[in-house]
Amino acid sequence: MTRMEPLHKIEAGVLEVAYFEAGPADGPPVLLMHGFPYDIHTYAEVAPMLADQGCRAIVPYLRGYGATRFLSEATPRSGEQAALGADLLALLDALKIERAVLAGYDWGGRAACVVAALWPERVAGLVSFNSYNIQDIAKAMEPDTPANEHSLWYQYYFHSDRGCAGLGKDRKALTKLLWKLWSPTWKFDDATFERSAAAFDHPDFVDVVIQSYRHRFGLVSGDPAYAYIERRLSAQPTITVPTITFDGLDDGVRPPADASAHAHRFSGPRSHRLVPGVGHNMPQEAPRVFADAVLELVPALRSQNPQ
Repeated sequence: MTRMEPLHKIEAGVLEVAYFEAGPADGPPVLLMHGFPYDIHTYAEVAPMLADQGCRAIVPYLRGYGATRFLSEATPRSGEQAALGADLLALLDALKIERAVLAGYDWGGRAACVVAALWPERVAGLVSFNSYNIQDIAKAMEPDTPANEHSLWYQYYFHSDRGCAGLGKDRKALTKLLWKLWSPTWKFDDATFERSAAAFDHPDFVDVVIQSYRHRFGLVSGDPAYAYIERRLSAQPTITVPTITFDGLDDGVRPPADASAHAHRFSGPRSHRLVPGVGHNMPQEAPRVFADAVLELVPALRSQNPQ
């Protein structure tokens, strides 16, 4: 089984970010962003596919995962969307990447959407699973359908002290359950799960996760350092960069939607695609389809040679 090693480390914003890199250093840069509760091995097959086509594929651990660490004990362990977007922007700056293709899902897809919406000059193209992934926190308390609320039980669980304690007590059992529920047709084995679950043995994993799921419902305050970003996100800014969006027909978190569902959030060219047989972890369940979508957006970087 492929392990994404060796890891590189770089100071970026408030973090020392650990990341895997494949492909030529002067190739078109692509940032591949994982979600919760997953890790960089989501892209164990996608990254080599992109590298084989001459791309510089960079796969960072998010805050609270793997070998990524906060530089200061004083930094709030926030998992809010503004923090994730700021981390991605800081990583681009630290790596001296002026412009890149961003691709991701779940938390990582949200970070990519934030940067694409607020700093479009840094983004040549966006691949986003679940389409427009920026949270509308002001409307977070508006109820959804009963079926959709049922699928979000884990978020409400994390709102309580019991849920926080439960995640801390047995993070492996809880996250493995989520893998099964969210991707019911994906037949992963124990070794595949354990390879990623090692990333959850992080001193800040529980704190970052709990803050994330409480902040998105307006139950806790965010890090004041990112308040200006949250204010901009509250306007639900449109995404203007070329975008390919996906939904998995077997996604156990968010039901698939047609292209019209988020059309008003994209003012640039956008293609929306439904993928049969795929749950919530698309890059790992359908790596070829995901990699091919990224490669559709890479020519803009090749022609402009931003490095």
